Amino acid sequence: MYYYQHNSRALCSFEPNLPFEKLNRLPDTGTIAFLFRRPPLTGRDAFAVTHPRLLTAEESMAALTDAADAPEIPPALAEAVAEGRVTAANLDHPRWEALLTSPLPQGKKRVNLLALGDVGSTLLIGLKLLGGESISHLGICDVREEAAKRWEFELNQIAPPMAYDALPPVEIVPQEALFDCDVFLFCASRFVPDTAVKSGDVRMAQYALNRELVVSYARQARQAGYGGLFCVVSDPVDPLCRAALLRSNEDENGVFDGRGLLTHQVRGFGLGVMNARAAYYAKKDPRLASFLTEGRSFGPHGQGLTVANSIARYDDALSQELTAKTLRANLEMRELGFKPYVAPALSSGALSILAAIEGRWHYSSGYLDGVFMGCHSCLTPAGPAVEQLPLPGVLLRRIEEAAAVLRAIEV
Repeated sequence: MYYYQHNSRALCSFEPNLPFEKLNRLPDTGTIAFLFRRPPLTGRDAFAVTHPRLLTAEESMAALTDAADAPEIPPALAEAVAEGRVTAANLDHPRWEALLTSPLPQGKKRVNLLALGDVGSTLLIGLKLLGGESISHLGICDVREEAAKRWEFELNQIAPPMAYDALPPVEIVPQEALFDCDVFLFCASRFVPDTAVKSGDVRMAQYALNRELVVSYARQARQAGYGGLFCVVSDPVDPLCRAALLRSNEDENGVFDGRGLLTHQVRGFGLGVMNARAAYYAKKDPRLASFLTEGRSFGPHGQGLTVANSIARYDDALSQELTAKTLRANLEMRELGFKPYVAPALSSGALSILAAIEGRWHYSSGYLDGVFMGCHSCLTPAGPAVEQLPLPGVLLRRIEEAAAVLRAIEV
């Protein structure tokens, strides 16, 4: 391992002749950047190094495991990894230095939300009621001017007595100011199947039109030089995240130039409700109860979802059964004659988004090995981190199969 310094930041790399000032040793404090090389956007370009085995340019779904095949590294670097002080950054990215900056500033965040339909308005209510400690302002925008006026009017009349500034204020923001914020929430949709649709993958039915929409806003973020979080809540969450990331990094000729969103800026919020739905069914069936204390959820918000009944005592048949129940939950609600949006807006939306911006563990989708893979994750000061667990081989293969399906979806 070789040590360098650049703009007062300590660097380390396996490359011996990088064009930076050389250091004899790593500092005992402060953040350290581990520099690696691979084609940009083929995997995470920036992330928290939470295990020595992540000190590599190789990436796969095995990043979700805690396998013990870690390389030997110098004690000072091992200590920095253990203390959460090491950020990995792709030196081949044309904006590699920007990878070392967190998309979230310290203190309360300004959050802008686009589109106030069923999901967006319910999410907004959740953030208003729960976001007093972490949100300074809630900006709202909708093509329907009266809808924005309605929610500004209603939500700013919610306040506890004698504590009128305890909850974040809601402000209407114009389209051109959407990216004057720290966190952007994409809740827009050009097509939502009505309650007559009771079969099939309802989420993917929305992809073609919603892809065009999310790409237009991702390109607006590019033009604005946006450096905050770009969060997708609309369906299908995970393919839309990938389209936003990849297409925002193309010039007017469709050629990659790396001037768009960075991999650690884009996150999808759809897995939180799938995990909560799995818990709902696990509470109703003693055979599935292990999920409540030992289970985890992985994959997309839709087909490819992988619910594990237990990590330590994994049972593939039970896990497949619980996964099937969870996937069908939205269709059950449609059979009752209602659109299934309240639980998604609050479990995947408000609760997960607040946990994310507060640096707590939550379920969301982050970029991993070329796709957006949902898992238990955390946005740390050193970058996004995924929970690493002793995953059984059959479970890891199910996750890899889901990743292959996601990778095949056109962006």
